[in-house]
Amino acid sequence: MRPNPTSTTMDKLKRALTGRENDPEDEEAGFYTQVVGSTTLSWSTRLRGFIICFVTGIICSILGSVLFWFKNGIVIFCILYTIGNITAMSSTLFLMGPVKQLKNMFAKTRAIATVVVLLSIVLTIVAAALHKKGLVLIFCIIEFVAMTWYSISYIPFARDAVINTFKSCIG
Repeated sequence: MRPNPTSTTMDKLKRALTGRENDPEDEEAGFYTQVVGSTTLSWSTRLRGFIICFVTGIICSILGSVLFWFKNGIVIFCILYTIGNITAMSSTLFLMGPVKQLKNMFAKTRAIATVVVLLSIVLTIVAAALHKKGLVLIFCIIEFVAMTWYSISYIPFARDAVINTFKSCIG
């Protein structure tokens, strides 16, 4: 009987995204791992949750960006854009769990980007409360760049590729 190729592919994807690609088989895992594994969401539910949260976050951010240009749309923009970014950033909680997500967010390679994203979210809200459209726009651009830098840190060698691209364009 041939193994289901979709199941094998999903298992590989699951192990890669949860950082367990080199872990021994589940039978050899410790008691705590088995208990946590048996009480969490299924992998397909986690993947659906990730996709739903990520897409919802992107839609909120785009909708907020459109509403920015309407009369008195700065507050609505700020709310939707912030909710969108937090939702998109939190979507990976479904893939790796909250504890690992927090550890990854504040790992050495992502700590600065995480702090800049979180700080720019707060500053965007403050600027919107003060009705300073220019500052809101500046903080949103900072937030977008920091969020992009944070996101590409999960792709091997992506940051190096971006840095080398900018170096070749400048020099």
